[in-house]
This record gives sequence, structure tokens and C-alpha cells, in this order.
Amino acid sequence: MGYKRILSGMRPSGRLHLGNYAGALENWVKLQDEYESYFFVADWHALTTNPAAAFDVKENTTQMIIDWLSAGIHPENPIFIQSQVKEHAELHLIFSMLITKERLERNPTLKEQVRDLHTDTMIYGHLGYPVLQAADILIYKANIVPVGEDQAPHVEITREIARKFNQTYGEVFPEPKTQLTTFSRLPGLDGRKMGKSNDNFILLSDSEEEIAKKVRTAVTDPKKVRRNDPGHPDVCNVFTYHQKFNPQEVPQIRKDCESGVLGCVACKQNCAQKIADYFAPMREKRNYYEQHPKEVDDILQAGIKKANAMAHKTMEEVHEAMQMG
Repeated sequence: MGYKRILSGMRPSGRLHLGNYAGALENWVKLQDEYESYFFVADWHALTTNPAAAFDVKENTTQMIIDWLSAGIHPENPIFIQSQVKEHAELHLIFSMLITKERLERNPTLKEQVRDLHTDTMIYGHLGYPVLQAADILIYKANIVPVGEDQAPHVEITREIARKFNQTYGEVFPEPKTQLTTFSRLPGLDGRKMGKSNDNFILLSDSEEEIAKKVRTAVTDPKKVRRNDPGHPDVCNVFTYHQKFNPQEVPQIRKDCESGVLGCVACKQNCAQKIADYFAPMREKRNYYEQHPKEVDDILQAGIKKANAMAHKTMEEVHEAMQMG
């Protein structure tokens, strides 16, 4: 197969934070120059852990897509909403006939999600999450799936489903290959995983003032009580942010922190400014798109049209292979 096509998606979570950027979006921007890329808003997936998320999808989708475009996702790429391409649901239904409940229950990523959600019960849709994901990937015949290690088991399920369909009905789907990607994991301001539920995040769209205010609250080395105390940068969240957004100064910052020359207040002020500078071009693009909502909608509608055309073509092949539909 000559082409190299990838599909990447995010649940509609609204404005994105630094963790979303370092963990996925930055990588998407790089990969789009190497691969034919489809980017989608996984709104049905949002319901698998919170059915009430449906009420926030519209506004969250708009804000997230603006962040994608502001970060450098090319508007010529198909950018679309999962629920606007109904064939995803049909293919999900067909695929659900090709995998057992026991196989889905062995999925280690699912077990981790259930543990993190602190729930003893699981809805049917959550159990079948990887089957819907398989439909998302295979309906566009994506042959490379860039994921972190935690998502690799889902791609293996996708490969199994593609193989099972092809063996049962005829050759329609490629078996996509996993491309393991090392995602940066930025801690939140309090040291926990950065996330809106933890209220420990910095948004890509935050102003210089908002960034400075938030960085002032960041947890640093607990043993560095006074300015001249020697610090331990490797346990400091602010130093982690320097490593990501201010790498050129990292050797000097480490030296001055460990010697006690650099105090936390000055270090935080410098860090906040560097983060603000790093995302300044994105904030400028975001302002443009916020003032031109029709342009954003036009990009989205064009993406939905492209996605629908591709999905429709694939489903015609599925119907022909199955001799039904």
C-alpha cells in the first residue's frame, strides 16, 4: 500500500491546556507534513464515560478546533466531527459482531480507565470503546496509528477486527500499524496530572497576566524554603516547564537553582514570560479565528464533506463484501 494515512482525534474538551499540547497536538502538527492526515472531534467517545457530556459538545468543539488551527493544523486537512459522519456508527455495529466481550474485558487500557474513574460499573458503550475506535480508524483506511503506549492495545484490537472482517467477508481493510510516539507528560501546577478536573492547568489561550498568575501558584521544591537555599530542580514543576518551553536557559537555571543564587519567585517570573512568549503566535491566530467564526465553520464543513465522501466509499465496499446493507 503506497500511501501513508493517519487518523487522530480528541474528545471535545473545549480550550486546550499545555498538557494537551505537549501530549498530542504538537505531535499532530509535525506528523501532518509526513502523512495524509484526518483530524476528528470524538464526540461519541465523550459519552462513553459521561453521557451528559452531550450538552457541552457544541461549544467545546468550536473552542478545541480553534486551538487546533491556532497551533498549526493545516485547514486543508479534513477536520470533522465524528457524529456528523453516521457511517462510523454503522461500521461500529458491524465490528461489534466480530469481537467477544471477553476479549474487550482483557483490554489493559480499559482496566486503567475504570480504576481511574473509581467506578464498579461499566456502561456498554465504554466496554465497546475500542470497537468504535476501530471503526474510526478503518473507515478511512488509516494504515498508521500514532499513539502512546497506553493506547497501543486499542490498535491491536483494531488489527484483530480488520483481520476478522477480511477473513469473514473479503479483503476490505488494511491492518494498521502502531507508531509508538513518546508524548511529553507535563505535570499540572500542583504536580498531579494536568487536567481541568484537577484545576491545575494553563490554557494555550491564557493571557500573559493569566499565565503569570497561575505560575505563581506552582508547587516547587519543598526543601527550598528561603531564596538562598540550594534547590533540587528535578523535583520542581517550574523547572519541568523550563525544560519544555525555555530549553536554552535550562543549564544556567539548574546551576543557579542548585547553588542558591536563583530564588523561586524570579524563576517563576522568567518561566511565565517564556511560556507566554512561546504561545504568543498561537494567541494571535486564535484572536483571528475568534473574530472570523464563519471561516472556522467553513473549514469544518469542508472537512465533514471530505470525511463523509471517504466513509461512504468505504461502506460501499463493506456492503458489497457482506452482500447486505
